[in-house]
Amino acid sequence: MLKDGNILVGKGNTECFILPEMANRHGLIAGATGTGKTITLKVMAESFSELGVPVFLADVKGDLAGCVKAGDYGTIKKRVEGLGFDEESFPMKSFPVRFWDVFGEGGHPVRTTVSEMGPSLLSRLLGLTEAQTGVLAIVFRLADDKGWLLEDLKDLRSMVAYASEHSSEIINEYGNISKQSAGAVQRALLQLEDAGGDLFFGEPAIKLADWMQTADDGRGYINVFHCARLYRSPLLYSTFMLWLLAELFEELPEVGDLEKPKLVFFFDEAHLLFNDSTKALRDNIEQVVKLIRSKGVGVYFITQQPSDVPDPILAQLGNRVQHALRAYTPSEQRAVRAAAQTFRVNPEFDTEEAIMALGTGEAVVSFLDGKGRPNICERATILPPQSMMGAIDDERRRAEIEASDFFGKYDVSVDNESAYEIINADRLEQEKLEAEAAAAAAEAKEKEKAEKEAAREKAKQEREKAKAKKKKDSALGKVANSAVNSFGRSLGREIFRGILGIFSRK
Repeated sequence: MLKDGNILVGKGNTECFILPEMANRHGLIAGATGTGKTITLKVMAESFSELGVPVFLADVKGDLAGCVKAGDYGTIKKRVEGLGFDEESFPMKSFPVRFWDVFGEGGHPVRTTVSEMGPSLLSRLLGLTEAQTGVLAIVFRLADDKGWLLEDLKDLRSMVAYASEHSSEIINEYGNISKQSAGAVQRALLQLEDAGGDLFFGEPAIKLADWMQTADDGRGYINVFHCARLYRSPLLYSTFMLWLLAELFEELPEVGDLEKPKLVFFFDEAHLLFNDSTKALRDNIEQVVKLIRSKGVGVYFITQQPSDVPDPILAQLGNRVQHALRAYTPSEQRAVRAAAQTFRVNPEFDTEEAIMALGTGEAVVSFLDGKGRPNICERATILPPQSMMGAIDDERRRAEIEASDFFGKYDVSVDNESAYEIINADRLEQEKLEAEAAAAAAEAKEKEKAEKEAAREKAKQEREKAKAKKKKDSALGKVANSAVNSFGRSLGREIFRGILGIFSRK
């Protein structure tokens, strides 16, 4: 809640405030499972919203959606009164909320293009080797040089296939692309597509300005990123979050120190961002975290152990809330000791012992003062949220989605002309020409066959005609011969009889 324009997070011997002008110095919420990290996150998000600051938060378990409904005072009355408030001074209220989801199930779809993600993040997402990463870099460069857009995964798969097929032509300018590496990249892309990448990559791509809006009453929208399903793919989840940080850094202008942030970003399960990451990637994250402050963005990591965050990045997190840690093993005891050493010592209690003795909803906190210096840590009870704790039903979620200004803007994917269409258009044209040539050849062959058949038929007919004529001539000849022979025999008889008659008269 807000008090005197500052964000009141909890109370101990003193009230614990985050100063708005120091909120973009980033922060950490840490603690074991079930110690109250989600409640702290929600209290902060509500307060930033009241301050007029838009918030983006990852909802891994689905229980942050309750911000859209007012809380039940009866369930938190004892705690509120224990902190010195009553129902009038600590009113229950709802907050302006928008829901988002990569898969379009629990909110408006969230998409980006393959080009915006870039080869480095995609290589990490796909778990590519150095050689395969090189292939991907060549593919992106080749697409840029040709002016072919890479929007979705089918664009990228077509581009990898194209580069592989034309490897002998591009080797001098771009480098070698082996068939084995290209094939491995294709298999990885198919796996990403099966994991939901076909929904995440495409158009219309999300406009980050849509996450940086305020409601009509001046409160900042709480953008709840529903990622219960996405979280089951940790690599995709962490890569999305890293892409979001990088996009914010690239798109937002330098603004220096502001009276309050332009956007506050809560990254739950932050350890996923750094697991199995290379030094180059950690250096990149460190640079973004350092510099994004001057863009007016505050980044808050939520994780179990402070050690989940690399030291150079941990050093940038000035506002800290440490919930309870349990120390049953020597390694856990070392973790508690390390967490305690990150706070300025309060002479009134032992920080290490306090961290292990904290109850649910309690924390050791330290926020920056007006000069950017960490305050002495305080053992405090965290305020409860003013909105409903827990999830909302699907009917209410759907009603909120359909009532949003963005309903219909991102819901239907658009397939623009890009690398896939261009490459396949060339192939289709080539296939068309080949088909036409094949048809012409087949037609010519058929014509030749028909001509030969006609010639054979004509020759046959002529042979049959000649044979018939010959047969006819043969028959006539026989008749003629018979007639001649008959005539000859008749004439011979007549002559013979004449001769005999002459002799008989004598």
